[in-house]
Amino acid sequence: MATNYEIEAAEMRVIGHDGEQIGVISRKEAIAKAEAAGLDLVMMSPNAKPPVCKIIDYGKYKYEQSKMANEAKKKQHVIQVKEVKVRGSTDQHDLDVKLKQVRKFLEQGNKVKLSVRFRGREMAYTERGADQLKYIAKEVEGLGKPEKVPNLEGRQMIMIVAPLKK
Repeated sequence: MATNYEIEAAEMRVIGHDGEQIGVISRKEAIAKAEAAGLDLVMMSPNAKPPVCKIIDYGKYKYEQSKMANEAKKKQHVIQVKEVKVRGSTDQHDLDVKLKQVRKFLEQGNKVKLSVRFRGREMAYTERGADQLKYIAKEVEGLGKPEKVPNLEGRQMIMIVAPLKK
């Protein structure tokens, strides 16, 4: 953002420090008015015809902009992908413990990647892993919906569950 002597436009529309329109004046005159008020001339809209400048305290303006950016950053939630791993031979109780984790992650607003790893002869029973993933998806139906259906990638079956919008 150009200030004071960095502004290259010959003429500009100037807005005073109290918000009133001063009008279209030359750069030299605008800088003189800003210095008389003890403030800075800041170009607000360089693409307008003529460019729009404002007489403000530039340091205070920059500070307020950074404060607003920090407030916006605090309010946003970054969605993470949490992973929960199960096996094709995982018992019901252990599956319920994993299900509790999945519920917790979805309530926090995170996506959950469910993966079932198959070793050795377990590859012959991939449908058991698919059944476990479908069971978990059915149990968390109120909190999230499957974004990616269970599919086998090598020795691993993966399903992604996204949280529902609130």
